[in-house]
Amino acid sequence: MSRTDERTTNIPSPATSDPLLQLEYHSRPPSGPDAVRLVKCPTELELRGMPVICPTCRARRDWLLINHRRHVWIGCRCGTEWLEPEITRRDFDTMIADPTWTHYRSLDEARTVLGFDGLFAGLYLD
Repeated sequence: MSRTDERTTNIPSPATSDPLLQLEYHSRPPSGPDAVRLVKCPTELELRGMPVICPTCRARRDWLLINHRRHVWIGCRCGTEWLEPEITRRDFDTMIADPTWTHYRSLDEARTVLGFDGLFAGLYLD
């Protein structure tokens, strides 16, 4: 058996005929080093006393904060995203007011569902 086959056989798989096991697998909260967490921030953000402004559309509020590992990105409704080194993972954790999670299959699906894929460019959704 090759090394690749050995690793893939140890990974638990949701490919089972039992629908309850599939539901349990898909409803687990994100965990591990590759988990991506998102939180919406409808208010203005200030970093070191300066307001955050989208470099593309000049928006000043209604952000999507994306946390992966120790990095945090800011996403705008116009679809622009940038790495923000001023926001730490600890800062991100304090912004999470509601500990309940909605799970998405991918980051692209989450952007689309939450309206940060560029479709609502120039709009504030309150």
